[in-house]
Formats: sequence, C-alpha cells, structure tokens
Amino acid sequence: MAEALSETVQTICEAVMIALETTPPDLAADIVDRGVMLTGGGALLGDLDLALREQTGLIITVADQSLNCVALGTGKALEYEKQLRHAIDYES
Repeated sequence: MAEALSETVQTICEAVMIALETTPPDLAADIVDRGVMLTGGGALLGDLDLALREQTGLIITVADQSLNCVALGTGKALEYEKQLRHAIDYES
C-alpha cells in the first residue's frame, strides 16, 4: 500500500469495523457468508480490499467496472422505477 494512502485506508478500515460491530445479526450473517463488494472509485484506493480482508477476515471483492457501478446501478434503478418507488427518496 502506498505510504501516502495508508492513513486514509486505515481510517476506512476502522469505520468499516465500527459499522460491522453495530450490524444486526441477520445481516451480519449474510455479510460473513457472502462477503463485501467494493464499488466506485474508492474501491481502487491503494490496497483497500487487501487491508479490509486482513482486518475483518471477510471476503472482500472489487467489482468489475467499479468506476462505472454507480452510473450503471442508477440506470438500472430508473429502468425499474415503478417497482422501486417505495425505496427511492424523491424529497432529497
């Protein structure tokens, strides 16, 4: 991991550990079984996937086309807007 990124990656790892500690048991079980998928540009930050894997012991995967995931997912959500209407916050 690049020295310049080590502090940032460590901060992210600590935040993930805090989130995992407060995760409801049923969701935590799914995360343990299926792992975590990193998406977006941040997924490519240093060796973030390796650091998270080391600190959490979880399966950590970087998505294919991680830089495009948000745009592709938003496009899919718009295709299914009627079905997802209950999950989309139109007020913000």
